Amino acid sequence: MTEQLRILVVDDEPGMRTGIERTLRRFSVTLPDIEGEVAFELQAVDSGEAALAQIEASGPDILLLDHKLPGMSGLDVLHELAESKRDILTIMITAYASLDTAITATRRGAYDFLAKPFTPEELKAAVRKAAKHLLLQRQARRLAEEKRQVRFQFISVLGHELKAPLAAVEGYLNILRDRSVGDNPAVYQQAVERSLVRLQGMRKLILDLLDLTRIESGNRRRDLANLDVCEVAKNAIETLIPEATAKRVAVELATPGPVPMRADRGDLEMILNNLVSNAVKYNREGGQVRVTVEGQDETVRIAVADTGIGMSAQEAAQLFREFSRIKNPQTRSILGSGLGLSIVKKVAALYGGDVQVQSEPGVGSTFRVTLHPAELGGEAARAAAPPAPPAS
Repeated sequence: MTEQLRILVVDDEPGMRTGIERTLRRFSVTLPDIEGEVAFELQAVDSGEAALAQIEASGPDILLLDHKLPGMSGLDVLHELAESKRDILTIMITAYASLDTAITATRRGAYDFLAKPFTPEELKAAVRKAAKHLLLQRQARRLAEEKRQVRFQFISVLGHELKAPLAAVEGYLNILRDRSVGDNPAVYQQAVERSLVRLQGMRKLILDLLDLTRIESGNRRRDLANLDVCEVAKNAIETLIPEATAKRVAVELATPGPVPMRADRGDLEMILNNLVSNAVKYNREGGQVRVTVEGQDETVRIAVADTGIGMSAQEAAQLFREFSRIKNPQTRSILGSGLGLSIVKKVAALYGGDVQVQSEPGVGSTFRVTLHPAELGGEAARAAAPPAPPAS
């Protein structure tokens, strides 16, 4: 990728303008930090007044500005630029270098200095330094703006996800307070139970959110141990038996086991709890869930298959993003945080693995997770590493 920066040369000496243009005409720099090459487009004027007019017209990126000019001085131009707050990097060119001049120019926004006479190599070095600084500065601003946008979107989605259950609980509490549906205890009991379901959903959202932020920040502590993945899968299934029984969904662990793996138990529980919970939640009445665990050649494979509502290829492509939930008439009444599959993907990545889905509407879905215990991702390895001994 080639980036083009505009340079405006401001000097009243024709020979100086010509020399600078000749030196920089075909000059380009490669900046590894920017991952690309930077080329330069040059313009030249002979006064401060002409410089301000050109800046207003074309907005250069780098200004090569002579200190002593007819009419407005270079310092006067700097003062005008400081007032306008333009995104321009200025290199002062002066044959009268002094500490007072340097201090004044720096206060007015000069980035660097070139003392006359200078060599082509010195000019190129100054321009290279200015280009790198300018582009890194702009890149930092872009990243900061992207972070602000992500934070805004994240908070907006979180507020949206919490607004509906909070409104529902508030509505049920108003019914209980006002006794607005008569004296039937069963109706009030149903309001209490629905409130509890909504509160459980909000708690799940908050816990999932905490897990996600700990994973992404690297602050989640991991205790690696030799585990049997089948035993962790069995515990996940047992936890969800009441929910499965209520929907008459049969859940089967199809692997006799054991499948050994060195991992953090909490990581495996997050993967299996989320996948098995979804398989039950999005299943049909009287459906089935089949959990398979295999270990071979330093690789552990987990598959969770269901006979549920399934999804189209377009819907499946939206999965694994934060707050991503498939919304259609069949899923509208199913509560969820929209974070579970994103967590599964991030945990799998910590173990050098990934998660994929195969699904067909009306038939069911199969989620497959691949983990490589010997290839723990950098964050997991650092989190699991013993603390360094104290310096002697």
